[in-house]
Amino acid sequence: MNIHEYQARNMLEKHNIKFPKGKVGSTPKEIYNIAKSFGGKVVVKAQIHSGGRGKAGGVKICNSAIEAKEFSKKIINTRLITNQTGPEGYLVEKMFVTEITDIKKELYLSLLIDPDSECPVFIASLHGGMDIEKTAESNQAHIFKMNCDPFLGIKPYKLKQFVAKLNLPGDDNSQIVSLINNIYKAFISNDCSLIEINPLVIDDKANLVPLDCKITIDDDALFRNKEILKLRDINQENTMETRAKDYDLAYVKLTGGNVGCMVNGAGLAMATMDITTKSGCYPANFLDVGGSTDKEKIKEAFRILVSDKEIKYILINLFAGIAKADLIAEGIVEANNELNNKLPIIVSMRGTNSESGFEILKNSNLNLHVANNLGDVSKLLLELEKTK
Repeated sequence: MNIHEYQARNMLEKHNIKFPKGKVGSTPKEIYNIAKSFGGKVVVKAQIHSGGRGKAGGVKICNSAIEAKEFSKKIINTRLITNQTGPEGYLVEKMFVTEITDIKKELYLSLLIDPDSECPVFIASLHGGMDIEKTAESNQAHIFKMNCDPFLGIKPYKLKQFVAKLNLPGDDNSQIVSLINNIYKAFISNDCSLIEINPLVIDDKANLVPLDCKITIDDDALFRNKEILKLRDINQENTMETRAKDYDLAYVKLTGGNVGCMVNGAGLAMATMDITTKSGCYPANFLDVGGSTDKEKIKEAFRILVSDKEIKYILINLFAGIAKADLIAEGIVEANNELNNKLPIIVSMRGTNSESGFEILKNSNLNLHVANNLGDVSKLLLELEKTK
């Protein structure tokens, strides 16, 4: 789960991480009053769940409270499109106003779960700011990593080696050590999967100051921290992904695809997406209904697929185990009739009661195409694409 920058700052401040003064507002008048209370010259930032806000025009240094007010008028209640949001962008409902900091140098610092190392890993760079992605691609020598022991945490000798690579002035070493330790505490205590400080700057007084932060919380840990769950902003989520979560479906919208895929099991999902791509079509989503799915989940999954206006075909590839194929088929037929869907549906089903399931599908009014295996799926998609 993502949270807004101002929420992330509040979380980190509880762990003795200090930021420049900042306050959030949701109307131009509120932005004006906040900027005026900070002396007029401020940074105003759109609050959406995306990076790349600066390049997209969602961040501005304003020289007066009036300029901050006029900027917020242009941004609030519009959809900000960044290189991470997709073409629809995200709705801006709040703006965050902070004091100006005089910057001598920009750095980058983050802590995330690394699946390869199977532990939390700190990543730092001598160059931070908007072009950190380019730095990571073109100048690996300026990117440093430090693994943290899952049981023991940060080992002092590793921390010393890590900090030495950053080549900071003497006084800044103690500041970065303190910051790293506090970030680690916040990361563990809040079940984070990512804490990112970008930029982390050295100001004109040689202080180490975090200017921007991003936090992602592990969804699987939210059950034990209801206070963090309250920070969820549904308006920043994909509508279909939100619906899927409410039905315990794993759904991810993909860009540029035309095949709506319904599967059960992550491995089967990946194989289905591969075979779709091999046919010359592309998956429009990742949708895993789970191994113990029921009719209502199948119906909602089908509704979600059909609600995506980009799809031209529906591909259902299921292995019936705990969930019986006949019940799955009934859910598909009921949802299809409810929505009066006319899109071609390719179905491949194996397992418990699969023969009964296919009979139910064949006796319905579905635009049905039966696939005996994944190879048939590819051939059917090719044939359907040729007739378009």
